[in-house]
Amino acid sequence: MARRSGLSVRLKLTLSYAGFLMLAGVLLLGAAGLFLLRQGWLRTNEEGAWRQSPGTELVRGFAPTAAAVMVFLLVFGLLGGWLLAGRMLAPMDRITHATRAAAAGSLSHRIRLPGRKDEFRELADAFDTMLAQLEAQVAEQQRFAANASHELRTPLAISKTLIDVARADPNHDTGELVDRLHTINTRAIDLTEALLLLSRANQRAFTREHVDLSLVAEEAAETLHPLAEKHGVILETSGDIAPAAGSPALLLQLTTNLVHNAIVHNLPQQGTVWVHTGVRPKTVVLTVENTGEQLTPQLVATLTEPFQRGTERIHTDQAGVGLGLAIVKTITEAHDGTLALTPRPAGGLRITVELPAASGR
Repeated sequence: MARRSGLSVRLKLTLSYAGFLMLAGVLLLGAAGLFLLRQGWLRTNEEGAWRQSPGTELVRGFAPTAAAVMVFLLVFGLLGGWLLAGRMLAPMDRITHATRAAAAGSLSHRIRLPGRKDEFRELADAFDTMLAQLEAQVAEQQRFAANASHELRTPLAISKTLIDVARADPNHDTGELVDRLHTINTRAIDLTEALLLLSRANQRAFTREHVDLSLVAEEAAETLHPLAEKHGVILETSGDIAPAAGSPALLLQLTTNLVHNAIVHNLPQQGTVWVHTGVRPKTVVLTVENTGEQLTPQLVATLTEPFQRGTERIHTDQAGVGLGLAIVKTITEAHDGTLALTPRPAGGLRITVELPAASGR
């Protein structure tokens, strides 16, 4: 937005300081002049009429001195105001420099304003906090974009290799080629849909409705029951009515991802998944717990990052696209909730999603 240039803040403050000082001087000198004039009239009344009033003589003698004082106050006010305004506005120069550096792409720059806490210090600290958050978000987005590009490039590269092999060997079994291409293409589509869902949740582009998490959990468990039977996993659901406010589709996706993750990454046989819903004073809770291998807190802390998989996940046909728990985390944050992952002492994982309860429940 183009704007006409005006007086600088420093100059405005300087003029304000000088003007205030001049006003104070005028009032002070005026009061002194009135005092002298009053004293002269009092002496005139006491000593009788003179040829010329002593009050008038005093005022005339005081006028040059008053003018000199006013000139001094003007010069002193302008010079002192300029220096004082510069000192007061010095932190603004650092903030402006940091803002321009951030606008140029340098998000690592920090103001780090020294001194005691005041308005400038609070502004600088808030700006530093904003820069730190922006830097972390940009780094996360760049890392996500790089990982997404890598994940999408892999099935495309495999498809190209299979097609090149088929072109070089016309007698190659086309049925096997089609099956492998179908599998790879399906994985690429799943990944693309997961990326779109993740973007939608990040933008919070959804309408909040009344959602009962207990019904959502039952629907997810019913949908994934055949998968649980295939893996020899017992799937149990329990809990109370848990009314939340959010997107039914996104919360169903969240629950489905959690239950699917718990089924796939379980014991080789005789595993169990527990899905439970509960109510707290101001929140509702969805807990998905499963048996499985021992997990370290360090590994658990990375599971919600995009494209992060445990070592056992990479070598199975159920490796997924690496966005399951990342989507869960994003949907939870989009609903102003919290996500907690805790390794179970006996092996496996406990995941707890806590969301604000629907109003009027």
